[in-house]
Amino acid sequence: MKSRRTFLALATLAASALFASAPANCLAADTQAAPKTVPSAVMEKIYNEVKTPHKYGIVLKADDKNPRIAADSPSVFRANEKWYMTYIVFDGRGYETHLAESTNLLDWKKLGKIMSFTKSTWDANQKAGYIALQDYTWGGSYSLEKHAGRYWLSYLGGAERGYEKGMLGVGVASTEDATVAKEWTRHPSPVMLPTDKDARWYDNHVIYKSTIIRDKTKTLGHEFVMFYNAKGKKKHEKHNAGVERIATAVSDDLINWKRYGDAPAVDNNSGISGDAFMAKIDDVWVMFYFGAFWKPKAFDTFACSYDLKTWTKWTGPNLVEPSEPYDNTFAHKPLVFKYKGVVYHFYNAVGKSGRCIALATSEDLGKSKIK
Repeated sequence: MKSRRTFLALATLAASALFASAPANCLAADTQAAPKTVPSAVMEKIYNEVKTPHKYGIVLKADDKNPRIAADSPSVFRANEKWYMTYIVFDGRGYETHLAESTNLLDWKKLGKIMSFTKSTWDANQKAGYIALQDYTWGGSYSLEKHAGRYWLSYLGGAERGYEKGMLGVGVASTEDATVAKEWTRHPSPVMLPTDKDARWYDNHVIYKSTIIRDKTKTLGHEFVMFYNAKGKKKHEKHNAGVERIATAVSDDLINWKRYGDAPAVDNNSGISGDAFMAKIDDVWVMFYFGAFWKPKAFDTFACSYDLKTWTKWTGPNLVEPSEPYDNTFAHKPLVFKYKGVVYHFYNAVGKSGRCIALATSEDLGKSKIK
């Protein structure tokens, strides 16, 4: 009979052989022993998967004749064998949310407004909407899921006129048909404000864009997870902090939200980190977001996580950055997905053509005719 020591030695050798046989290119972490940070080799593979070196150009302007009217913050989803884009328009008074459609992701037809200015409401002059509950699977359907029989979005809301003036917070709205340009039904009050009792030091001044995913596995203990960017200050600070960070909130019904944790999800310690867009590549969560002013101008980058809590920031080349006349000031606010083998990276371009929606891709699809 073999001794206990011999048995343990053989078991150790078997385990080592099994580990060595694991595929080297696997992006997934062991779910029982997932590292808190994403290894650099995995980050590099993610970058090579999502990069879009070919700039197609402008795909949508708010007003073809007036560059002072701005288009911003695209959300793109698929339904009825077509593509739809919600985007926001700023005309000097505030934000409204519009809808467009496309059959090829390159040519877009404007359909009209889905959230307009109102009177005497908490969100009278600011309604900047962002689609919620989208299929985040990389190469997936990119369709919208329903909750309580309806489609949903979250939005930046506020009452005052001007560019992001006054008290801003998060609102939610829903509709029976997300492909029709008609007014969405807004919840009558904000669902998150910087004055909430559970506001954190990093979001107690202004809350900006939000994105909501449905996590059926309840990784954070709740079905709905929101990532939002905000400004705040600690008690000892005399002035409002100028740093914008990405934070996390959770909910079970899309209406009642609570902050998750006591630290931002992504913090670059200066400038802006904002406008998260979520994807999942194998077992890796990818948060696309934009950075500004902690490096020159504004650009798109990403961070990765295995658990939606600990995020590893990419420190290599930017995904999109200023390089063309139409985006030579800012190239930022990412919307990134893969469809039929091509990666599409929609972003907000600011340059000689004003503020508009542009596109970069993983393959050369030619050049846009919109100038």
